[in-house]
Amino acid sequence: MTDAKNQIDETVKANDVVLYMKGTKDMPQCGFSSRVAGVLNFMGVEFADVNVLADENIRQGIKDYSDWPTIPQLYVKGEFVGGCDIITEMTLSGELDQLFADNGVTFDKDAADKIREANA
Repeated sequence: MTDAKNQIDETVKANDVVLYMKGTKDMPQCGFSSRVAGVLNFMGVEFADVNVLADENIRQGIKDYSDWPTIPQLYVKGEFVGGCDIITEMTLSGELDQLFADNGVTFDKDAADKIREANA
């Protein structure tokens, strides 16, 4: 594996939840990254954020690693979950709650319910 792939592999395996995004969880730099980080922050999920804009090798490397062409990318317990559209759908359907619960990831169920209520 390349250095970027090794670094990505170590990061997704060392953290329960990782979001590869443009910008940071405190200052997203694109609307899609902002949406996913916003959902995770609102739900109180502890997650590692990796700013792909800071390293071109990581920016391309994460696309190769997941075989997924877009950013952001969410990983839970080392497994690729999806990008913005998939995370949005999973949040609204309750699948994201179930994924977190099944993997022992702490989140605020009431906050998740509020997201669904606001989008009903």
